[in-house]
Amino acid sequence: MRLRKKYWARPELEASHIVITDQYEHKGKWKDEFKNSNEIHLELGCGRGGFISEKSKQNPSINFVGIDLKDEVLVVALRKVIEVRELEEGQNINVRLMPLNIALIDGVFEKDEINRIYINFCNPWPKERHNKRRLTHTKFLTNYKKFLKPGSELWFKTDDTELFEHSMEYFKESGFEILFSTYDLHNSDFKENVVTEYEAKFTGLGMKTMFLQAKLK
Repeated sequence: MRLRKKYWARPELEASHIVITDQYEHKGKWKDEFKNSNEIHLELGCGRGGFISEKSKQNPSINFVGIDLKDEVLVVALRKVIEVRELEEGQNINVRLMPLNIALIDGVFEKDEINRIYINFCNPWPKERHNKRRLTHTKFLTNYKKFLKPGSELWFKTDDTELFEHSMEYFKESGFEILFSTYDLHNSDFKENVVTEYEAKFTGLGMKTMFLQAKLK
């Protein structure tokens, strides 16, 4: 569904102290941005912010960065973080949000600066000529390895079987070890799942969520 342009979204994002708009000025300096040396977890395609806001609340000693392309979506995520975290102006918070095309992520983070990546229900790009646009494709995984610390993990959720099975191969080809995988996350033994807005809606319609947990060797 095409989003209607919201011209007020960018000014609201720029006015917030937890939104990063000078993306390439923070490479190697993210600990300074958060004012601590805690681990940094990255959500690629944070959507409306339900996942990152809940994760940050559950893990106050971990820093979180959420990236999405559309201002119209990211401003909803900003409001969600403020709502869930009861954020006050000027309060130090373990979340940063960033408007960015993920294809242009190279140069945003320094080597070993990120400790975990989350990819939740990304576009499956089913046509073969578009496969390289998948966020789990070897092309993207090669970029992530530039800033993902060895031994760290990437968690991936999807409702698309073809994307899931292809992604398992992408991970193996790119030097990741599959630690856990399931075609039915909600009926598995995995206990750390945080349900996204998309996931909640379509699980109610009978959708099964596929999940894998991969480690960079």
